[in-house]
Parts: sequence; C-alpha cells; structure tokens
Amino acid sequence: MSGAITTVLGGRDPAQIRGAALAHEHLYIDLSHEEDPEGYVRDEEAVLGELEGARGRFGLGLVIELTCEGMGRDAATLKRLSTASGVDVVCATGFYYERFHPPYVRCSSTDELTGRLLDEINRGIEDTGVRPGVIGEVGSHGPKMSAAEERCFRAAARAALASGLSMTTHAHLGVGAVGQLELLLEEGLPPERICLGHQDLIDDSDQHETLAGAGAYVAFDTVGKESYQPDEVRLRLLMRMLEAGHEDRLLLSNDVSREAYLKSRGGFGYGHLFESFVPELRRAGVEDRTLTTILEENPKRFLTRNEAP
Repeated sequence: MSGAITTVLGGRDPAQIRGAALAHEHLYIDLSHEEDPEGYVRDEEAVLGELEGARGRFGLGLVIELTCEGMGRDAATLKRLSTASGVDVVCATGFYYERFHPPYVRCSSTDELTGRLLDEINRGIEDTGVRPGVIGEVGSHGPKMSAAEERCFRAAARAALASGLSMTTHAHLGVGAVGQLELLLEEGLPPERICLGHQDLIDDSDQHETLAGAGAYVAFDTVGKESYQPDEVRLRLLMRMLEAGHEDRLLLSNDVSREAYLKSRGGFGYGHLFESFVPELRRAGVEDRTLTTILEENPKRFLTRNEAP
C-alpha cells in the first residue's frame, strides 16, 4: 500500500506512528555457530520487558527489525512482541552476507532470488500473515562483495523497485558501503530508498559524507557496542555529519544481536541509545528539533512505501 508503513500487524499511516524509532535491531535472531555459540537473542520475555520499558521511559514507538532469512527470523514472535508491547515493529526480507546465506542462494540466479523476495513481500512470511516492510539487512563482507552477495544485492534492488519498499545494507565493520551504493544506484534504486548500515564502525567522515551527499541514509546503528568502537568516536562522527548539514540522512540504533547485550544480562540494552547517547548529543549542543528529525521523521520517511512502477 503506497504511502503506508508495513508493520507486522499490517499497514499503518506514518502519521499514526508516534515516538522515537530504533532503525536497526534484532528482537529474535540466531546466528550461533560452532565458533560463536552465544550469537542469538531468543528470550522473548526479556525482550518484551525492555521494549515496554523503552516505550514507557523514552517514548519508543517503532523498531525496524532486520533479521532476514538465514538469520533465524521468527515473524510470529515479532507479531507477539509488537502486540504485547504496543511498539510498532517492521519485519524484513532479504539475504545477510554469504556465510549465512540459505543453501539455495548458491545455485539461484538473480531473477530467482528476486522472485523469492517478492513472494514474501506480496504473500507474507510462511503462514504467519506477516508481510515484510523493508528489505534488509542485505550483507557483504569486506571491501568487495562476493559473486553470491552481488546477486543478492541486485535481487534486493529489483525487489525494492517492484514493491516500493526501501532497503538496508550490512556493510561489515562499515567497509564496502560505497561499492554497495554504487551497485544499487546502477540497478536504478533511488538513493533515498537506501540505507547503508554500520557506518559508525568506520572512522571515515569522508565516506559518510559521500554516502549522504549522494542522497542515501547513513546508519549509525551500533551505538553501545563499545568493544567495536567507543561511543565518543560515534559522537564525533555524528557531529561532523550534522555540521555538514546531513541531519535528514541519519538513522540511529543499537543493533542488539546477542543476549549478552540485553540489560537483564548486564549489557547496554535496547534503551541505550535514548538513555546514554541522546543525552550526550544534547550536551554537545544538538537541539530537540534535530533529534526529532533523526529519531522520528527520518525512519518513517525511509520506510514509507513508494508507488511501485
């Protein structure tokens, strides 16, 4: 439905969605494997408690949940969490980076992968009745994407064009985002329907300004992951973006992707962005009007479904 945001509970008028958004989260995910057996979030009760807490304390109104096929996506759980918490949740379709591709990706053409994405977008995910409202997090790993990752990116762009949805990428440690954008623009996807992920993990303001200057969204979406990058570096990079006039191209989030990050496990939790980082932005002189643009207006503008050609 053009002009609407597709949530796990159905189409919503963007004006009806109130409050701040988390632009890149995982409410249920399973990336565990032999080398990383703790790479999952499956504690529905703990996640619900944090969503309710963030809604009550900080006005959380929307979560863009970017767990796609191959990442342990569970649309039925997302539907329950949204219903119980009162927080709108947008579910994703797409393909993560190659290590986590479903087996069929290896032998599928770009057209076949496009068809799979459109089938989920148009018919819903399995028998849940949940339709994806965004394509992502479509991933690449390194400065140059693999052949399989390239097919997935082209398929995602074509599905986005056919459906009117926007798409979010996974640029591993922030690397490779310029190449991702170039490929998606080559496929004809408008830059304002593209969000380049994990850009707060690379200390490269020139890259950030290149992406935003092209018209794409730039995600500072791992706020709180201090072992990857101190939040003080994220703050410096974000202030540089604001000084360059790119407030309307920024998206923020925490990217909770394992239970060790949950508050109940001693981690920073889904509320960290609002509890710790936003106050730092205010202390740095960022006005409430600008924060409303970044936390409320940008995510809804990015998600609002366009008229498909």
